[in-house]
Amino acid sequence: MTESAIEVDRLSKRFGDVHALDEVSLTVPKGSVCGLLGHNGAGKTTLVNMLSTLLLPTGGTATVAGFDVVREGAQVRRRIGLTGQFASVDENLSGFHNLVLIARLLGASKRDARTRAGELLDVMGLVEAGQRLAKTYSGGMRRRLDLAASLVGKPELIFLDEPTTGLDPSARITMWQLVKRLVREGTTVLLTTQLLDEAEQLADSITLLSQGKVVVSGTPAELKARVGKRTVTITLASEADIPAATTALLDVGLPPQLPGGRPGSDAAETEEAEPELSVPAESPADLARVVRALDDADVTPRRLALVEPRLDDVYLAFTHPAPSAA
Repeated sequence: MTESAIEVDRLSKRFGDVHALDEVSLTVPKGSVCGLLGHNGAGKTTLVNMLSTLLLPTGGTATVAGFDVVREGAQVRRRIGLTGQFASVDENLSGFHNLVLIARLLGASKRDARTRAGELLDVMGLVEAGQRLAKTYSGGMRRRLDLAASLVGKPELIFLDEPTTGLDPSARITMWQLVKRLVREGTTVLLTTQLLDEAEQLADSITLLSQGKVVVSGTPAELKARVGKRTVTITLASEADIPAATTALLDVGLPPQLPGGRPGSDAAETEEAEPELSVPAESPADLARVVRALDDADVTPRRLALVEPRLDDVYLAFTHPAPSAA
């Protein structure tokens, strides 16, 4: 059985009459990335703050690295690193001296602190900027320095609270690569993000929060499978091709749909839209079946695409469910 880095059981947090977190439960295996998704105010940061012992829960229990976050907070803090939504380094110190200071505060000798600082600057690609003041760093460099600061104590587990907020695409990709490297080396990561492509890139499992509650959890593949199946979309050259394409696809057991979910054999094409059909695809091999069927019917499509469900679909399905029929 896979050993857990985090165990959360019905954890709750109230601020007066406000339920910031309401009986949240989750498990994060060691050496994995758990993505916490949700809108602003969903409870992501509140959960991170309780797991990192910055906030006390008002109900439920949680253990991090096997230690209770309330009764054994000091043990938890020795084993974690935390990178918040905003850079927390001292702008008036160099990158190198920021890391040396943190290492010294954690009890390292001067020699060991300087060695650790140099190691982390190398890992983060900041060696050349190491002697510059942090206030001269770009946003991406500051976030890398902030991540380095959370790694000084060689933590078993890292909390990343929206670590790429405000970064340009290049800096975000660099941060993703650094996180993947940490996980390959055995670190466990709890990642909060509102960026669905970030969760897609990094997360082994996802927990979606809304109004302080868990609304769904699972692997990205499991969650996407719950909201839809992959489809092959076929853009035709002409509306006149719809009947022949529909018949050909029905003959090979792939019933087509027009946009809006209408059977291809029944509907007329919507005004000004390119004529398009879609068919469910159980596997990528169905794309080849579509191509052969259309070729046999002498129908040449303008475009073919195998479309997978996305985390966007998961997010919208579970946070904005479709209204029930009257």
